Amino acid sequence: MSTIEIQIGIEEKDRKEIAEGLSKLLADTYMLYLKTHNYHWNVTGPYFHSFHEMFEEQYTELAEAVDVIAERIRAIGFFAPGTFAEYAKLSNIKEEEGIPEAMDMIANLTKANEQVLQTAREALPACENAGDEASLDLLTQRLHVHSKVAWMLRSTLG
Repeated sequence: MSTIEIQIGIEEKDRKEIAEGLSKLLADTYMLYLKTHNYHWNVTGPYFHSFHEMFEEQYTELAEAVDVIAERIRAIGFFAPGTFAEYAKLSNIKEEEGIPEAMDMIANLTKANEQVLQTAREALPACENAGDEASLDLLTQRLHVHSKVAWMLRSTLG
């Protein structure tokens, strides 16, 4: 089976660098998805209903984002990481032991969303340098979403 050379106006070395940045974003997004879904299942306390609903809204959006990011990696000619072992290595978002209190969940998700923002920002220069507007657009969308979520979570903390 032969491979067809990818000719999308972006050099392979640039596409590789972009794919590496997007892979880190994918890993962070997946780990945030997992953390948020865990909190959705396990939150307790007086804010149970509102937090349960908010976490569901967030993990649903993250599940869609994981797919979009992985498909962009594929579109530029690389395989997307898809195992928990790969995500654990690539991600800056780590799991914690046990189930935190509800307000600690909010604080943890704030920090995790801010980490995704940092990871997305780190991927921007490679896209800009290569003129990869599609990846830039994806990153801009993720920056918007995570900025808003982090703001809402911080506001919940008071």
